[in-house]
Amino acid sequence: MLGNPAARAQIAAGAALAGWAGWHGRGAGGWWQHGNGGYGWVGPVFWPFAYFDIYDYAMWGYGYGAPFWGYGYPDIYAGIFAPYGYGDLSGYFYSPRRSSGRSDTARDRLAQICGDDSHDIAGLPIDQIAQVVEPTELQRAALDDLANASILAAQKIRTACPTQMVLTAPGRLAAMRQRIEAMISAVALVQPVLEKFYGLLNDEQKARLNGIAEEQRRTSAAKNAKGSLVESCGAAPPVALQWPAAEIEARLHPTDTQRAGLETLQDASTKAADMLKGSCPADDAMTPPARLAAAGKRLDTMLQAVKLVHAALEDFYATLSDEQKAQFEAIGPRRTSELVQPAGTVQ
Repeated sequence: MLGNPAARAQIAAGAALAGWAGWHGRGAGGWWQHGNGGYGWVGPVFWPFAYFDIYDYAMWGYGYGAPFWGYGYPDIYAGIFAPYGYGDLSGYFYSPRRSSGRSDTARDRLAQICGDDSHDIAGLPIDQIAQVVEPTELQRAALDDLANASILAAQKIRTACPTQMVLTAPGRLAAMRQRIEAMISAVALVQPVLEKFYGLLNDEQKARLNGIAEEQRRTSAAKNAKGSLVESCGAAPPVALQWPAAEIEARLHPTDTQRAGLETLQDASTKAADMLKGSCPADDAMTPPARLAAAGKRLDTMLQAVKLVHAALEDFYATLSDEQKAQFEAIGPRRTSELVQPAGTVQ
């Protein structure tokens, strides 16, 4: 089931809202939702099913690659202004059972996302690749090496799943950075092994393997699918992600020094958004090694963008008093609650 991007998006959506106090259970979504219906942040976890998204794009291309390319600046914004409060996040960890079952549901889904006690955490779909290319004995040995490398890569990403609540914006971006670094390490582990295997294939075998991605491309084009690779990567952030400058001013009453730090943070965020938009591909790469390399470059850019914002955020955050920090951390959950208020509700 986890091999299907739509199924993963559904699981991520359920997990993202399971511990969220703003969830009213009637089709309400969240402003941090991705175009494919999934979520970049699920409680404390950034990029659920990260390895599946990487290998789906690398092996199967355009149609399955949209979830990978849907990650970008909105996820950084959601790291700064997380929609989850303390009570929401507590449901994702080992707090006492509640009679409502809400926390149990959140914990169960988080465990599934992070691969706890799940056989689905294994790496690339080796059997499917073998069925497509019908490998020779030499190619089969290289494919076995790829299988082993992919499992190790998946384990690297799994280790970057959180084990405790992160309650501050700098902490969330630090966790985001750690997750991306693990993904970059995973790509670096698989890339040379994939290149070796692909290099051993003859032209006919390569054509059959590449033909799966071509079929995905044709299917997506025939359906006029939204969330194509380029669209999902370069889409403008939704209105809900506009920088809440007025609210920060009203809630924090920053000093001149703090206001200067806030401007630096806003500038860093704008630069990060531009960096990520500029790294969107003009079109899909045509082979699995080329697509994995493209994914690696995108992750490198994401890491640089997160580092840029994280450094500015830490500098600004360090100037705040405890009360100001509490007010800053309340912005995300408060804005989320306001978005789902029924019409006419008085706060």
